[in-house]
Amino acid sequence: MTTPSVRSQCPYCGVGCGLELLAPAQPGQAVKRDPEGNPIWTARGDRQHPSSLGQVCIKGATVGETLSRGRLQQPLYRASLDQDFQPVSWDTALQTITDQIRTTLQSKGPDAIAMYGSGQFHTEDYYLAQKLLKGALGTNNFDANSRLCMSSAVAGYTRSLGSDGPPCCYEDIDHCSVAVLIGTNTAECHPVLFQRLLKRKKRNPNSLTIVVIDPRQTNTAKAADIHLAVAPGTDLALLHGIAHLVLRENGQNVSFIDQHTENYKPFFDVVTRWTPRKVARFCGIPEKRLRDVAELFHRRQRVLSLWSMGVNQRREGTAVVQGLINLHLLSGQIGKEGAGPFSLTGQPNAMGGREAGGLAHLLPGYRLVTNAEHRSQVEQAWNVPAGRISPMPGLSAWQQVEAMERGELELWWVAATNPLVSMPDLERVKAAMQRCPLVVVSEAYADSETSHYAHLLLPASQWSEKAGAMTNSERRVTYCPAYRPRHGDSRPDWEVFADIGRRLGFVDQFSYHSSAEVYAEFTRLTTGRLCDMSGLSHDLLEQEGPQQWPFPQGSAPTQTAKRLYTDHHFATATGRARFSNDKPLGLAEPPCNTFPLVLTVGRYLGQWHTMTRTGKVKRLQTMHPEPVLEIHPDDARAYQVEDKQLAAISSRRGHITAKVQVSPRIRRGTVFLPMHWGFTQDKACEANVLMHDQACPVSKQPELKACAVVVAPAVSVVKPVEQEMGRLKALRNLLTPALH
Repeated sequence: MTTPSVRSQCPYCGVGCGLELLAPAQPGQAVKRDPEGNPIWTARGDRQHPSSLGQVCIKGATVGETLSRGRLQQPLYRASLDQDFQPVSWDTALQTITDQIRTTLQSKGPDAIAMYGSGQFHTEDYYLAQKLLKGALGTNNFDANSRLCMSSAVAGYTRSLGSDGPPCCYEDIDHCSVAVLIGTNTAECHPVLFQRLLKRKKRNPNSLTIVVIDPRQTNTAKAADIHLAVAPGTDLALLHGIAHLVLRENGQNVSFIDQHTENYKPFFDVVTRWTPRKVARFCGIPEKRLRDVAELFHRRQRVLSLWSMGVNQRREGTAVVQGLINLHLLSGQIGKEGAGPFSLTGQPNAMGGREAGGLAHLLPGYRLVTNAEHRSQVEQAWNVPAGRISPMPGLSAWQQVEAMERGELELWWVAATNPLVSMPDLERVKAAMQRCPLVVVSEAYADSETSHYAHLLLPASQWSEKAGAMTNSERRVTYCPAYRPRHGDSRPDWEVFADIGRRLGFVDQFSYHSSAEVYAEFTRLTTGRLCDMSGLSHDLLEQEGPQQWPFPQGSAPTQTAKRLYTDHHFATATGRARFSNDKPLGLAEPPCNTFPLVLTVGRYLGQWHTMTRTGKVKRLQTMHPEPVLEIHPDDARAYQVEDKQLAAISSRRGHITAKVQVSPRIRRGTVFLPMHWGFTQDKACEANVLMHDQACPVSKQPELKACAVVVAPAVSVVKPVEQEMGRLKALRNLLTPALH
């Protein structure tokens, strides 16, 4: 008899595929173990999960190999960064945090405390972090790596449609007649969705046109009917140019515009200036290609637009998101099957974090800290004094770094994320962290880059060891059970936050017996909101399977896909969607004589963000053994770098080295690096050392997709590079023994 399997959601990207997990001990088979002797659970696609229908990518298929290796076993503490870590008890660790909070509240107030969280959290972790900081302490200084990932999408949805929340669902891939993929290498970053798109195309090639807008001929672009290799930073001008042509050909949906939108005239005035010739020159594309794409919109076919980091991680990220939504409003392609603007989330529970209020300007249930009624509703639910929640947005992720630089933060708590790989201008972040009196890092793994700059390390129970819910890109909520024992002396993040709350005197507010109780409290706070999940519970999700919101109290479980705005009534004050009229600005740091190339960064199929998990899987390491600099042959000749040789890449902020890959797949004037390899990796290549900190003024999302660089053969600047890597390796050698 076979051991029963366990169903859960994959803990990698925002597609949120269903996994079926098989125990290491199966009848008649030897127990599977990793190189450290830990039993390995086997993962395969869950055919019953409506989001992925049994499909899984190589990362999800190998996740069982990552769960025990290299884990942080117990709390570790050191008073200063030049000391070695020493083991401490959980009581000592939590009392250290509590004492620092009390001291800081007395000396500087709550805004000298900040937390930086993650889409790796379960919703319960996210929710209690909000209750602790925003409710108990009175500071909105909670932000998450969604700020680096999805905040431009959040801002764009909110400004155009009235609220966060993707209107579409994955089934729209099966029904659209045009799929526009802009700023997304879906084949490598959201592979299961991409395979669904390819299968649709293969079944009936003439029923679907795929458009890819990307400076590189990625694996996604190879499948395109039309590939627009636009110059980096020109997306908004392109979208205005498409709108211009739709209007010129009378392809707009006049009745939809009149009945369901506002701010049309200012939008019209802007896009009429972006003529086809002007746009083609600005974007560096043939005018005919621009017209081909515009024709797909003005025919009013079912157009589904998908985007990710290439749009969001921009100085004008919010404006580009709104520019894309403009096209759907102009043609009436929203709120119906096979059509609409659809953001592809990066992290597995970034959506759940947004629902729980997990950004510095949010409160649970898609509420805003600036809204007095919203604050009052949450204060009453949390049983904290009226006025406790600050009316001012807290510090965003980069603003927290700037506050540390100025000596304004006395406690920075980083949980379930690795900012010393993912943040821009990394040397500046390292220097800022050294100014903070107490840096706490809650982490599952022992040797993350960020742990090297921490005073206190807390071992976190991760996915598979704690029970909780996660929401994927199509608003589908999956229950993730605890099917393995907690590793070492680790604890779930929500339990740690609740313990701190009780130690600070909020005993009634933070007394929970299970994560199910936490989730029930959270879902009650969503009642009546766009993201109403008041009918969901751990029990229902476990028994009935994943469910899509909205799911108000009394809803019947169903696998039928749900779309937002099917009645064309939007979440704005007027009920109308709003056209935007932003003028294109281009890159925040354009190329110049000194730094003549644009560096863009991205991800590889077999690696995940900062490699704390995937770096432990031999099969994935074999797929991508090292980072490479992708450069056009003409640029390689001009800068005298050779294929498979080392090149030095320098920006205004620093320099790194990487092996060269000469390729015609990338535009002239643009080079590409993966972002995964931090300084703890054997082939370190800290791409974000080069990136600037300029961000979208609306979403506060940094422009991590582009900066100005120069490349040269590594021999000409290898000495300072070697010196820097030597310093980092020395730091690693100093700290690593205590981490294990």
